[in-house]
Amino acid sequence: QVQLVESGGGLVQPGGSLRLSCAASGSIFSINAMGWYRQAPGKERELVATITSSGSTNYVDSVKGRFTISRDNAKNTVYLQMNSLKPEDTAVYYCNANADTTGWGWYDFWGQGTQVTVSS
Repeated sequence: QVQLVESGGGLVQPGGSLRLSCAASGSIFSINAMGWYRQAPGKERELVATITSSGSTNYVDSVKGRFTISRDNAKNTVYLQMNSLKPEDTAVYYCNANADTTGWGWYDFWGQGTQVTVSS
C-alpha cells in the first residue's frame, strides 16, 4: 500500500501562513493526481486543492487566491502553501493521492491528517 504522511500543520493567527507537506512512499508504480482535503468538526470532508502529474491545479472557491498547491514528482511530495489564513480554515487537512501500485489500476490513498488551527 501507499503511505502518505502529512506535516506542517499547527496553530497560526488569522492572516498568517502555513506550508503543508505530504510525502508518498511505499509500493508505487505511478501517481496521477494529488490533493488536499479538509474536514472541520461537524462538517463533511471537502476538497481544497488538487494537482495533476502535469501540474494542472484546481481549488475550492473559498481558498482561491490564498492557497497554492504544488508538487515535486521526483520526491512524490505535494505541498499546500496557505496564506492569509482565516478561522474558517481551521480543520484537519488530509493528503490524497490517486496512485497505481501495480501498473494495472488507479486507487485513492489517504494520509492520517494534520491539524490546522487558525485562532488569535
